[in-house]
Amino acid sequence: MEKFEKLQGPIVLVGRILLSAIFISSGISKIFNWDGTAAYMTQAGMPAVTFFLLGAIALEVLGGFSVLLGLCPRLGAAALIVFLIPATLIFHNFWAIEDQMMRQMQMIMFMKNMAIMGGLLMVLGFGTGRFTIMDKFAPKKQ
Repeated sequence: MEKFEKLQGPIVLVGRILLSAIFISSGISKIFNWDGTAAYMTQAGMPAVTFFLLGAIALEVLGGFSVLLGLCPRLGAAALIVFLIPATLIFHNFWAIEDQMMRQMQMIMFMKNMAIMGGLLMVLGFGTGRFTIMDKFAPKKQ
């Protein structure tokens, strides 16, 4: 068990990198594919597309970097959960799809988002561990 404890910091760091990467890359891709993303949101029946698209980009990029860097990570994780809940329900509503193949694909996407929320809840509950920006500024233990 003691050997594993020495690896906790690096393991959690890799987990943070993997968890935040999807949000950072997705938020940035929304910027560069603004028109396509806006059209997709409109097709899904979203109102106030510009407002919600800007909000999605802000939550994904800022929340993703917050978790990645360990800078206010619980706030970042909460922001990403706030983003994921409606995004999952609106864009991956597999229960409303009749085509079996599309239904299966959207169910997988729904469950993927649920798993990501599980990881974010762990960050919310336990923090981000070592190797964070905050480590650089935290007072040294005597």
